[in-house]
Amino acid sequence: MEEQKLEQEVISMPRIGDPAPEFTAVTTQGDINFPKDYAGEWVILFSHPADFTPVCTSEFMTFATMEEKFAKANCKLVGLSIDGLYSHIAWLRTIKEKIEYKGMKNVEVKFPLIEDISMNVAKKYGMIQPNEDSTKAVRAVFFIDPKGIIRTIIYYPLSLGRNFEELYRVVIALQAADEFGVATPADWQPGDDVIVSPAGSCGSAQERMEDSAIDCKDWFFCTKKLDKNLVLDKILKK
Repeated sequence: MEEQKLEQEVISMPRIGDPAPEFTAVTTQGDINFPKDYAGEWVILFSHPADFTPVCTSEFMTFATMEEKFAKANCKLVGLSIDGLYSHIAWLRTIKEKIEYKGMKNVEVKFPLIEDISMNVAKKYGMIQPNEDSTKAVRAVFFIDPKGIIRTIIYYPLSLGRNFEELYRVVIALQAADEFGVATPADWQPGDDVIVSPAGSCGSAQERMEDSAIDCKDWFFCTKKLDKNLVLDKILKK
């Protein structure tokens, strides 16, 4: 019974729409109280399997070079693995001093990397998935909004590096949906048409079909233009 309880604890995970589980932690940038310290900002909380591993190294270099880009979209980055603080520090120093990848070199990782030797945070967020690995966190990504609510969750296995342009697209699309009350279709990028929510009645469906600003292929599939500059002006910090 005790083993079954432990297994359930390890593989549990929060869901989209849930408040982000709270925790305090030691990081490479000092102690944090999460998500309280990030109130009013978007956050990407992401885990990686281990320090001094090649896929993780490529990911951290990519995230570090994009940190300013995310910051302009009011989004902070917070990393986590179950390695210790001194391992984190040594690994990040090695990245800066020795590693070159895709033209990136002398890369300094300035966002916090959480020490989670106890796996307490990883367990709260379902980052430990025993059928993949019982002692390493998978590549989980949690998008948390300014109110501390989980809005998107993406999971990758240990062997698969993440697509960071997609992570950035998600941040922009979530904010655009909130700001303009729309949905974003497949592969949406700022400047592309957006989806207008389906009509709630026959009358409003007819009105929508007759609205020249809305392009309806059928009553349930309607799009409209949303200017790229308008989207970016609303979202990106100047």
